[in-house]
Amino acid sequence: MTDIHGNVPALKAVLEEIDKRKDVEHIYCLGDMIGIGPDSNEVLSMLFSRSNVSMITGNHDEAILALLKGQEYPKSHSQIREHHQWIADRLDPSFIIKLEKLPRMIRKNINGCQLLFIHYHIENRKLNEHISNDPFSSIVEPSLENVEALFKHYDEDLICFGHHHPTHLFRGDNAIYLNPSSLGCNNKPTAPYAIVTVQDGEIEVSLKEATYNNSSFLESYHKLQIPDRDFILKVFHGNQI
Repeated sequence: MTDIHGNVPALKAVLEEIDKRKDVEHIYCLGDMIGIGPDSNEVLSMLFSRSNVSMITGNHDEAILALLKGQEYPKSHSQIREHHQWIADRLDPSFIIKLEKLPRMIRKNINGCQLLFIHYHIENRKLNEHISNDPFSSIVEPSLENVEALFKHYDEDLICFGHHHPTHLFRGDNAIYLNPSSLGCNNKPTAPYAIVTVQDGEIEVSLKEATYNNSSFLESYHKLQIPDRDFILKVFHGNQI
């Protein structure tokens, strides 16, 4: 799962579906748990309380952390700084250290296959750069040709990423590239995620969507007077209200 963006009812819907299954061993969350949506504390509480979830940071998580720690804020995010400050001002301080400890990528060998979990491509020279230096800035519209070029220095069999909110699933000669789509930002009341099965050196990807009632969540943007709410509801939620 990826890009929950502070949407707790969407996350609940997905976790309820996953918990009903008997074949899910672990959950990988590919960053941007917070930002855009208002439910930061609830989302992080749900994720950090589970023993079967591994997380990495995304650009929104790191930009909000920079504000919380009084560090330089990324210029590329300047248009949403007020919104990020609103999130930061309401974040439970106990989550700061937990977010700081999260990595930017996870590599795993599962049943003979190499898997990479990353929010988006980061150039090698920027792997340890602060968010103010825009390590996630190499944004291109995903296509098989583009992602093969972006990740050409990686040798994993499956590369899972987020950042772009539409779904992407490409099978190249050397790797499968999977973006399950933003779980929390959609133009309909569904929360996308993916089930990956790795067995005997083979990888199978099944794209899923959990349905949920998002009316109260969307209305909360106005009730809470969230900065940039009209833009967010239009661009990230398809003006559903």
